[in-house]
This record gives sequence, structure tokens and C-alpha cells, in this order.
Amino acid sequence: MLLAVRDLRVLIGGRHILHGVDLDVARHGVTALLGRNGAGKTTTVRGILGLVPRAGSVRLDGEETVALPTHAVVGRGIGYAPEDRGIFAGLTVAENLRLAERRGAGEPAYALVHELFPELKQRARQLAGTLSGGQQQMVAIGRTLLNTNRLVIADEPTKGLAPRVVTEVTQVLERAAEAVPVLLVEQNLAVVRRLAGRCVVLADGRTAHHGPAEALLGDAEAARRLLGVGHGPAAHASSPTAEAES
Repeated sequence: MLLAVRDLRVLIGGRHILHGVDLDVARHGVTALLGRNGAGKTTTVRGILGLVPRAGSVRLDGEETVALPTHAVVGRGIGYAPEDRGIFAGLTVAENLRLAERRGAGEPAYALVHELFPELKQRARQLAGTLSGGQQQMVAIGRTLLNTNRLVIADEPTKGLAPRVVTEVTQVLERAAEAVPVLLVEQNLAVVRRLAGRCVVLADGRTAHHGPAEALLGDAEAARRLLGVGHGPAAHASSPTAEAES
């Protein structure tokens, strides 16, 4: 496994958020991180990156990173597209991308980013704060693809987007996953079915399930129990109870 997380625990403000999360991310394809609202998905991502106080083990390609600061973790080859997109509204699209360039990571892959998101090249001088939600998400994902990363983490990349833009973002993630493994936090289960080979489900800050994504989404009872999906095939639902916590 490229990423191996064991017994990840997070304590914030005296409150235990994660009680011992285990998850693996394979060296190829997409691994989906799922769970009901408040299950701990975003906190798990932040714990992996060192954005919150953490304990346990987080190994990237065999190297223990749990004691490293965030910049050192990212410097080892992790690209991150956060749930709130994390763009700088007062800077242009080009400046937002330039800030993501990482020293020592080789030549930034602007050709790839502009091929996937031609609109970003057209809007290079536009202030990022004036972009639509879908365009801002393009900037967020584009930043993760600029550098030669070993892993990309995308937290709710299709949340709040129009159906047409969801399709575009899904296609981009599908193509990105051909080159770099992706850990995907996603509430749209149709997107998960299309992209993810494996999934990990959290419940109350713990790992409740792991296995093939297709098997979980094809099992109506398991999907209902673990994700709160209502009647009908899980693959055709965008479960509101599977949204990432704030």
C-alpha cells in the first residue's frame, strides 16, 4: 500500500474526534473515504496531513510521517484539494496556481493542468474570487496536479456543483487517477461507483468497513446501514447523510 494509516486518533479541544482509524490507499486508482455526516472523514484527511494534533501511525510509502509538520508531509508528495477549495480570492487564477509550485518537485505541469482545464488558461488573469464554484474547484484540483505527487487527496470535490460540472470534475479525477493514486472523500455515490476501486467507511470516528466499493454500493442493506442511503440502488443516490463534516 502507498498510504497505511493505523490507529489514527485526534483530540481537539478536549473532545475525541477520531478514536482509532485504519485505512489503506493502494498505489493505483481511487480509494473512497465514506461515512455519515460527522463520521470523521475530513478530520481523518486533516490528521493524515498533520493539520490537527494526531497520534497513531501514518506511513507514506513505508515512511512514518505522524511526527512531521504539514509542510514536510506535503513535501513528500501529497497534493491536497480541501473541501472549502482553499483558494485565495484576491489573487488571480495564475497566481493561485503559482503559489502551489513546490521547490524540488521538478518542472510544474502547467501543460497538463491547462489541457484538463482549458478554462483556467483563458481566465489566468481573472481574480479567483470572481470564479464560479465549479471554476474554483478546477483551480483547487489543478494545484494538486502541478507537482509530481505520489498521492492526491480530494475532499468533496463535487459538493455543491451543477450536474454538468460534476461530470467534468469526475472525468478529470478519473484521468488524474491514471497517473497518481487518489484518496477521495465524496458524498455523490454515483461518482464513487464510477471512480473508486476500494472504499473505507467511517462511523463515529472509527473504521466501520473496508473493501471493494462496488460490493458495498451493490449491497442495499450494507449501504443503508453504513451510509444511511434510503430505498433504491445506492449507485443512483447522492446521500445527504454522507456529507463531510465541517
